[in-house]
Amino acid sequence: MKIDDISKGTAARVVGIALIIMVFLAFLVDELIFSHLIAPGDAAALVNEIKTNESLFGIGVAVYLIILTLDTGIALALYIVLKPSNKNLALLTALLRLIYTAIMIIILLALVFQFIDAYSYGTIKLIGYAFFTGHLFVLGYSVFKSGYIPRGLGVLLMIASFCYVMAFYLSFLVPEALLFIFMVIMVIGELSLGIWLLLKAKNLSEMSTSEE
Repeated sequence: MKIDDISKGTAARVVGIALIIMVFLAFLVDELIFSHLIAPGDAAALVNEIKTNESLFGIGVAVYLIILTLDTGIALALYIVLKPSNKNLALLTALLRLIYTAIMIIILLALVFQFIDAYSYGTIKLIGYAFFTGHLFVLGYSVFKSGYIPRGLGVLLMIASFCYVMAFYLSFLVPEALLFIFMVIMVIGELSLGIWLLLKAKNLSEMSTSEE
């Protein structure tokens, strides 16, 4: 089956379900696993923690690979959902997320095989997040211009992209309490789109059928 043969409704369901699963898994792996294993700037501590908690680290890597697999599916599904509105914007949205995913897979594997230290992991991860931030802004703009997805969701996604910049690149300028608010907005931005697409998948399927 070619990607163009998949209906908008099916793609919408993929985005919705995958995003909901990702939010749960991302919290699990970042807050409950990796946050206790990765000490920025302390490579010796990282190696020691991984050796001491090999099983926990292995679970974290496995979960992260699941997340990145879901990211790939979301990128392709978003292209299908947004293509009728603007094919070029839909393609750019998908490509930015796929580049982000590829970078994250590379640094994750490099971390597993100890090709990079903890400091390098954090630095390269920020490069990956730059592509994701760009993806989020383009996604928001694409949603805003689509005409069949609420414009408010597009605005929320563009605001979420700004929050990513503040949380990951300008955090030294932001009070800790405000950082928490930014993180909440980031989660709500994507999750709101996912839930809306999941609820409206049937309507989008009917739209695809009528266009044929």
